[in-house]
Amino acid sequence: MHNWYVVQTRPHQEQRAEVNLARQGYRVWLPVTERSRRRAKRIETGYAPLFPQYLFVQLDIGREPWRAINGTFGVKRLLADGPRPQPLPGDFVAALREATGTDGVSTPAPPDLQPGDAVTITVGPFAECAAVVLRLAPRERVEVLLDVLGGRVPARLPIRSVIATA
Repeated sequence: MHNWYVVQTRPHQEQRAEVNLARQGYRVWLPVTERSRRRAKRIETGYAPLFPQYLFVQLDIGREPWRAINGTFGVKRLLADGPRPQPLPGDFVAALREATGTDGVSTPAPPDLQPGDAVTITVGPFAECAAVVLRLAPRERVEVLLDVLGGRVPARLPIRSVIATA
């Protein structure tokens, strides 16, 4: 029976482990999410692992050589409880895959926002800027007042690009 198992990778080597496991014939899934970060006065948007240092592999423990996973470049170890790997609950990976978009990228659930709420922009050129919600707009968008250059500037953004500030 094929179950999903968790593979712990070495720091920042999730993609390397994914490629090397796939080359060995394993069915591997590395869920990713979109991330933006400032770098040299510009914003770079890319993909990052949803669970840093972890990925999933589907195995039939009784038939497949699972011990080879621990010797794969980029892999730290296959998580186990005792001598044998511990499978994930049956619907865990299926539910996680449903939460990803058609492009395979996981997006956070839209926040419950109200006008007047303080938010922080998470992606795009205004990443990490503070804002205040003006109103919720159609098509999963939100109108905010950005605190930029010493003033407040109105902007309309995707609702998934903001998080509520505590």
